[in-house]
Amino acid sequence: MPCSRRYIGRFAPSPTGPLHLGSLVAALASFLDARAAAGAWLVRMEDLDPPRQPPGAAEAILRQLEQLGLCWDGAVLHQSSRIPAYEELFSELRKRKLCYRCDCSRQQLRAMGSVYDGRCREREQPPAGAHAWRLRTPAEVFAFDDRIQGPYRQNLEGDVGDFVVRRKDGLFAYQLAVVADDAFQQVNQVVRGADLLDSTPRQLYLQSLLSLPRPRYAHVPVLVNEHGQKLSKQHFAAPIDTRHPAPLLRRALRFLGQVPPIGPASGAELLEWAIAHWDARRIPRQHDLAANAQP
Repeated sequence: MPCSRRYIGRFAPSPTGPLHLGSLVAALASFLDARAAAGAWLVRMEDLDPPRQPPGAAEAILRQLEQLGLCWDGAVLHQSSRIPAYEELFSELRKRKLCYRCDCSRQQLRAMGSVYDGRCREREQPPAGAHAWRLRTPAEVFAFDDRIQGPYRQNLEGDVGDFVVRRKDGLFAYQLAVVADDAFQQVNQVVRGADLLDSTPRQLYLQSLLSLPRPRYAHVPVLVNEHGQKLSKQHFAAPIDTRHPAPLLRRALRFLGQVPPIGPASGAELLEWAIAHWDARRIPRQHDLAANAQP
């Protein structure tokens, strides 16, 4: 893969529970893309939401990755250790009057549909109680060429509206944290699930405002259950048994459009084959795939 710098990729799970088949597909795609390019593969724990994180979940995920043979480079970065960096960037946005307070309720947000209508943007009096902070969005199209999904464009003001960078509970939102951490870790290749495709223009906007580098993006299909819901802990996705990696890796490779060799092979042998034969062009150009299908 042509790149002016050494490839640096990452896998960034939220430690809300053990890995399931969908998270394995995303982890394996990012791992193989990095290793096939002789690049670095980092692991980052997106542990910014303590109420949703069972004790020991982060350690369990790392143990699963090790059992699968997905070994990372360097120390694991925990977002919970990066709060001062997020505070600094948030302070810069506030000083430049790019964000404002919003106390809209969930009911009000649902009534707006998928686009925030900016009703708190020009309020004369700021909210007296708990409030989030929203970033002002321009009537501007943000576009990029995704390596898997192809060209993607979005008018932030018209398609999303002003979005939250700090929540009502004081926690920093994903969009701000992810651009800060990708820049901090010098990540230049992001391979992740297609459920985050429509978040990318918001990240491009933040990168432009904060003079942060823009990685290259590749969004792999997400696995969905029989109801069309993304496999997740919220939808009761079953954890994978990583004590037996070979069948799991073989299935994940097939979901990613790869054609692993027929015949018995260990997990380590499958990974060695997959790195040598990785072809991201074979990944289905779809947003989602049925998890119960036989790839």
